Amino acid sequence: MAAPAKTFREVPARRSRFKGKKLQVWVSRLLLLLFCAAFLLPLYWMIVTALKSDQELALFPPTLFPLEPQWGNFREAVTYIPFFRFLNNTLIVTALTVVGAVISNPLIAYGFARLEWPGRDKVFLLVMATVFIPFPVVIIALFDIFAGLGWINTFLPLVVPMFFGSAFWIFLMRQFLMQIPMEVSDAARIDGANEFQVFSQVVLPLTLPAVGVIGIFAALHAWNDFIGPLIYLQDESLYTLAIGLTFFRSQYDVQFNLLMAASTLIVLPVVVIFLLFQRAFLEGITLGSVK
Repeated sequence: MAAPAKTFREVPARRSRFKGKKLQVWVSRLLLLLFCAAFLLPLYWMIVTALKSDQELALFPPTLFPLEPQWGNFREAVTYIPFFRFLNNTLIVTALTVVGAVISNPLIAYGFARLEWPGRDKVFLLVMATVFIPFPVVIIALFDIFAGLGWINTFLPLVVPMFFGSAFWIFLMRQFLMQIPMEVSDAARIDGANEFQVFSQVVLPLTLPAVGVIGIFAALHAWNDFIGPLIYLQDESLYTLAIGLTFFRSQYDVQFNLLMAASTLIVLPVVVIFLLFQRAFLEGITLGSVK
């Protein structure tokens, strides 16, 4: 049976809907560009300020582009403070934090997602409730505990807690593990695997995207952490880069161009890591949120 011919009223209506969708796409793209510009503006201003001289920083209104880029500011920034010593300390703390996070969180989340035991859900809710406790509330208690252990002025208070899991990362990992069919674990148990073998050889390889996300989160947390090193580290030789940035501020002045140059060097590895692993990062979060 032949399809009915289009009426004269349907054609203008379709054209109107097409124009409406096209306008909606352009508006959404424009909004995305505006949001991108808003997020990139601080990064742009940091780099531009890093390339300005002291005299240009004093100009008003401030210049949008450096009149004479001062590339030597980056060299001066790494010699103004013991940059590479602080970098070495930051790398040690970041590496140990990532190791602790990728070992502990999948293991803890496995117990909440794949094993049946009395009170499991109640304990999980208790763990999740800790997300809402602000860090300043527990600072004094944690400091007393670490002081009693003799860990003050060492990296241990910054690293050891990461080997006991984080509530948010446990939640993220648990959501991911719950998407894996239980039949996969049951089949391994029938073949004679014990519970640790099921976790390490069957389930864990299927969760590598989520483990990667946790590793990236942990690295960013350790790299940018300021409060923790400020509280627990007292010897200058143990300072991290986040603490080292305060050295550009004196009692009467702040070396803004050198501060921004050092900040650019510190932010650069984070941006590179995100650009290299952004696909795995976004896929890991998406897979963990869709059931």
